[in-house]
Amino acid sequence: MSVDMDYINQFTDMMSEGFIFIDNDGKIQLYNKKAKEVFGVIYNQGKGHESGRILKGDIVIIADNNLGRDDGGLSPQNLSMIGIEDESIDYGDSIIAIGCYKDNKNSSIYKYTKNYKQDSMSLRTNFLDVQIDVSIDFIGRIINITVNNEIFQIEYINAIGHMVVLDGKTGRVKFYQANGYTIRRESIFDLLMGKEYMAKGQNLEVKVIGRDIFEIHGNIPAIKEFYETAKGKNFNFKDKFIEINGRPTLCSLAPVNRKGKRVGALLKVKDISELKKLIEERNEAILKLEEIENKIKKGEKEIDLFPNIIGESDEIKEVKNLLYKASKSNSTILLLGESGTGKGLMAKSIHEKSKNRDNPFIHVNCGSIPEGLIESELFGYEEGSFTGAKAKGKIGFFEMAKGGTIFLDEIAEIPLPMQVKLLQVLQSKTFFRVGGTKEIKVDVRIIAATNRNLEEEVLNGRFREDLFYRINVFPIWIPPLRERKQDIYPIVHYKLPEISRKAGYEEKHISGQALRKLKKYAWPGNIRELENILERAVILCEGNTILSEHLKIETKDGGKKNKGDIKTLKEAVMDAEKKVIIEVLRICDGDKKKAMSMLDIGKTSFYDKLKKYNVNVQ
Repeated sequence: MSVDMDYINQFTDMMSEGFIFIDNDGKIQLYNKKAKEVFGVIYNQGKGHESGRILKGDIVIIADNNLGRDDGGLSPQNLSMIGIEDESIDYGDSIIAIGCYKDNKNSSIYKYTKNYKQDSMSLRTNFLDVQIDVSIDFIGRIINITVNNEIFQIEYINAIGHMVVLDGKTGRVKFYQANGYTIRRESIFDLLMGKEYMAKGQNLEVKVIGRDIFEIHGNIPAIKEFYETAKGKNFNFKDKFIEINGRPTLCSLAPVNRKGKRVGALLKVKDISELKKLIEERNEAILKLEEIENKIKKGEKEIDLFPNIIGESDEIKEVKNLLYKASKSNSTILLLGESGTGKGLMAKSIHEKSKNRDNPFIHVNCGSIPEGLIESELFGYEEGSFTGAKAKGKIGFFEMAKGGTIFLDEIAEIPLPMQVKLLQVLQSKTFFRVGGTKEIKVDVRIIAATNRNLEEEVLNGRFREDLFYRINVFPIWIPPLRERKQDIYPIVHYKLPEISRKAGYEEKHISGQALRKLKKYAWPGNIRELENILERAVILCEGNTILSEHLKIETKDGGKKNKGDIKTLKEAVMDAEKKVIIEVLRICDGDKKKAMSMLDIGKTSFYDKLKKYNVNVQ
């Protein structure tokens, strides 16, 4: 059974949704990685801290938007623990308070508002030589506590109590509140009452397997239904909005039976707070694009600002229009299109027209980096991190791009385990070098590109759905050359002098017949193929004019396939494999056992292929 659970854990950890399974005693048996991330069981943000308790003389900073709610039941009277005794403060008030724990030698500083009737409130002060800046944004639902320029931020849905604690002797941060505080039992009330808090840091997590589901997620109605379903009742629901541990989620509940007996229940969780952020980010980008569109229509901007992107077709004009809009936005850009369409050139063009044009542009070909090196290449490594590491360590591509743009070309080639880490970096713009303990923050513009259909990659489990949503904020489709053949003429006239010069020849020209031959061709390799054919023609041509005979391409229809008919090597192998399986099953009259023997294939692999190729056996 343990082997089975290990396999199930590995499988579900690759999922982009959270999965929690409890047995019929209400004990947690499965809690996958995504669920841990959603509820803060794993918390890899911030520099971390050791476990401990609040001690006498420690500086306590509290920002609570609704006193008594989601803070462990903190009462106005409990504030006396940090020297605040004000009878006018009541439950439901919003308060910012700074004081020393169980030490009245220094006066506390605080402010409050009745039932958070303002849009925001803030408090900035120097307390015992520590610069502290606290703000509560009631509209954006964000609380920031800044200590000596170090920011501790928490977002909330309805109510939250945020707290940072500084060592009274050294002034260093010894505790900060973060996502997952409910599971850790680290409410403000608990900690002020002397409860020990847990350590935070890379790869530290709260142990949940084997624990009671109510202990982790409280006694709310949805968790009761989860428990009762595991016990035998037939509750079930799909994509139901539930707030669990302060996180807005879409949950689906299903009973789990084995041999006709109820053995537990499964809860599938989607974190819609992240989806909400992406929607807000996209809406903001759309608003900016509308403003730019209006400026363009009024003649305040010229759209053709990309002299290196050649063409006059409607298709390429639309691409230039989108590139211009993208250059004026900070949103993540996804360039889509076949190989050879010029995605790298367009990424560079976006950067050169952006406000970060004077900062680095780093082009990363994700498909060319070996799987074992991709993390160290992207994020760098510290001295002695692994065998062969440079003595002084190395900075990664993200640090190289600081303040500028990083172009992640062929992003679909990044392996799944690395996609998880990339997603965290795209969300927080922070990361750790391999072997490092210092969190590095970078302000970079992200442009990604792929020639694959990412939606199909997601459906086939080769690309994380949440990463797809993160990079698909502003997609731009680059049409293949065969769909804009009227651009062939201007591309040739623009490229030919440059190609001639690089090849070491005087400038050459091209005949009308040769141009017509170019226009008849399907161009499976797009502009890159056109450049290669022109370079070869320049070398073959002994005079100054390239003729049709110098163009080594096949334009006749005689049996030649169109680009749409050409399959990749992988697709051809899959087609052949499917045909062999179907033929062998026909010969064996549908007897799968005989078919497996003839194909010399194992049972698991055989059935996987039947499902993969949708082969129905009667």
